[in-house]
Amino acid sequence: MKIPAMLMAAGRGERMRPLTDTTPKPLLQVRGRPLLQWLLQALAQGGVSRAVINTAWLGEQIEAAFGSAFAPADAQAPLPIGYSREGRDFGGALETAGGIARALPLLLPPDGPASSAGIFWVLAGDVFAPDFVFSPAAVARFAASDMLAHIWLVPNPAHVPRGDFGLSAASAAGIRLALNLPADDAQPRYTYSTMGLYRKALFEAPWCDIAAGNPLGVKAPLAPLMRKAMDNGRVSAELYAGAWTDVGTPARLAQLNHPTSMDVA
Repeated sequence: MKIPAMLMAAGRGERMRPLTDTTPKPLLQVRGRPLLQWLLQALAQGGVSRAVINTAWLGEQIEAAFGSAFAPADAQAPLPIGYSREGRDFGGALETAGGIARALPLLLPPDGPASSAGIFWVLAGDVFAPDFVFSPAAVARFAASDMLAHIWLVPNPAHVPRGDFGLSAASAAGIRLALNLPADDAQPRYTYSTMGLYRKALFEAPWCDIAAGNPLGVKAPLAPLMRKAMDNGRVSAELYAGAWTDVGTPARLAQLNHPTSMDVA
């Protein structure tokens, strides 16, 4: 099953200043390539049908860099790219849920192929995860489930010591659920990698009250929708142990580009 993917690339990157004063964070170079290029290459290798990138801050630079298609390094067919221009349409980023809701008509057009079953990847454009595989097998497992989302969790980095969500033991069917743990719960928490599979239904009633296509440009975070779905047992999860960095500060970027540096934040 070929499904589309959305890359979140609209943020201002305040913690990355001054680097992001003139360059959008997804275009910052990691080991000789823009962050976004690493992700597009992995998506192409995973066989996604197309990518949609949301833009706001300096979004025109992202479009200039990648255009309407990405040519993978291994001679695969080009990966079509579309853009959800939040900056042009609303003057700024719409946050995660608002941005996804706005992009859904591009991700899953009414006249598009029905084979994707309303399923799509979502990932942040400022994460470096060179070993992550956008696996067709993972898509097939998710499609066969009744989950609204399936997310990958990672061990907590230093800047997220308490993590985001818990993780249940495996059920008899081998499914592990993401848990919205109370603040005083002693169970381990893990950090959301920003990589996940989602159903369109999560962005519709009763989970989400944003109008289809978000015509008013409502700004809304994703976490409340996710926690509501978790409370109803509708979000599955798994741990990812590969290399992963939220490239959120100049120090983390420097550490990736100069691994022997002790300048870590």
